[in-house]
Amino acid sequence: MRTSKPITVTLGSQQKSLDARLDSGEYSSASEVMRAALRALDREDAALNEIIRRKIEEAIDDPAPDIDADTVFDRIEQLHAQAEKAGRS
Repeated sequence: MRTSKPITVTLGSQQKSLDARLDSGEYSSASEVMRAALRALDREDAALNEIIRRKIEEAIDDPAPDIDADTVFDRIEQLHAQAEKAGRS
């Protein structure tokens, strides 16, 4: 029993990349290229998720005192006002 189903994909300009990989003999079918591409995308997603997870942990573990929301929004409003003023000059 087949665990996957055939699909149709329009690659546009990426078709040249797929064709080059097939022509080189690196892959024997478009399906192999697409599976490798999806594995690479999965690895990239996992790496980005790990980076984000670490940054969140660093922020949580940061011993610096928290900044309350009112202060943050005040600073953002000041920066926005400065940027608007600079843009008008």
